[in-house]
Amino acid sequence: MAIKVGMVSLGCPKNQMDAELMLAKLEAAGFEITAESGLAQVVIVNTCGFIADAKQESIENILEFAQLKKEKRIQKILVTGCLAQRYQQELAQEIPECDGVLGLGANDHIVEAVNRVLAGEAVREFPSREHWCLDGDRLQTTPHFFAYLRIADGCNNRCTYCAIPGIRGNLRSRSMERILEEAKKLVLGGVKELVLVAQDTTVYGQDLYGESRLPQLLTELCKIDDLKWIRLLYCYPEHITDDLLDVMATEEKVLPYMDIPLQHAAGPVLRRMNRPGNKESLTALIRHIRERVPGITLRTTVMVGFPGETEEDFEQLCEFIEEAKFQRLGCFAFSPEEGTPAYDLPDQIEEEVKYRRRDIVMEQQSRISDAYNEQLVGKTLTVLVESFDKYAECWFGRTEGDAPDIDGKVFFAATRRIQPGDLVQVTVTDTMDWDLIGEMSE
Repeated sequence: MAIKVGMVSLGCPKNQMDAELMLAKLEAAGFEITAESGLAQVVIVNTCGFIADAKQESIENILEFAQLKKEKRIQKILVTGCLAQRYQQELAQEIPECDGVLGLGANDHIVEAVNRVLAGEAVREFPSREHWCLDGDRLQTTPHFFAYLRIADGCNNRCTYCAIPGIRGNLRSRSMERILEEAKKLVLGGVKELVLVAQDTTVYGQDLYGESRLPQLLTELCKIDDLKWIRLLYCYPEHITDDLLDVMATEEKVLPYMDIPLQHAAGPVLRRMNRPGNKESLTALIRHIRERVPGITLRTTVMVGFPGETEEDFEQLCEFIEEAKFQRLGCFAFSPEEGTPAYDLPDQIEEEVKYRRRDIVMEQQSRISDAYNEQLVGKTLTVLVESFDKYAECWFGRTEGDAPDIDGKVFFAATRRIQPGDLVQVTVTDTMDWDLIGEMSE
């Protein structure tokens, strides 16, 4: 009987891509992959180590499985991912229940690692990240109709608050040929929406080709038959070009949706973050994007409580949010991360001030989003059907303006037989917090 392996993958879609590559290797080696990790013999916790909350979630998951191991309900625990890469020795020492701890460079050795821990060996493996392969077969963990497509990993930006370059290294783009080959395979398997991800998608190809090749990549992806939607995440503002915007405006498959992690709008705060721009330049950029791509949905993420952020800086951020009126916005409080320049900056902000500012921003954005959603009442939107909600007794899905997992949903009653992955027309009749309510058109 095959050994059952379960995996819990935490954090961002890039980490999920690592998980899918590892799962494919394990399945090919004859292990049985189970979604019920508590019923597996070997559990892999693919951790996130970006900020304090993510680290805490990772540790809690490891400890939860350590308890199951103590109760002899599972046999072995392997820890992979960013937390394992960042805290190599500490993790192994402080949580001895971990039978194996693998850095990112050891992801390709996952089959060997599982066999070694099953044989009773304690595995601690942290080879160079150069051994970490971004290509290969994947075991898709998203619903059949959408998939993330990693085009690069690592980052050359050196934002003072960010631990990612220290964990994942510099930018490493995948070749366009490999990306297109993977995309075609995913679409043949039923994928209708591809969500492009990297630490910074807008610099895709600079390390391989000497220039950004994102516009060209998008153009080639649009040639794939049966692919309906292409969505862009993580577009850094300083690298958004007119070539990119023109592709978005002219290629029907490239959704008018862009996620731009701005972090702040006050010039002094951005300079301390080692980020370019100020309120005026960012306002001009947002205006320019909307002029070049009419009807675009813009998402951003902002950070409050960065060291030295004054009340005046915070007010400037709020003014920018009010003027820009992003349809989607997330806000988080600054988390001081060991090994980053911002960890030792003077004028650290008190926790209660950070969270007060975060709550103010989210209340402000709630009003903006409510007003935007109210404007959609009476309009008919294309919705990608996700599933049926048995408690609400209706279907739900996402519009072109909603990325998976982070944005809202559309809840609607079906007037004919449909199934997950269908694209249907829904007329919006009401709003509910961040979500929409509607009726499917015939």
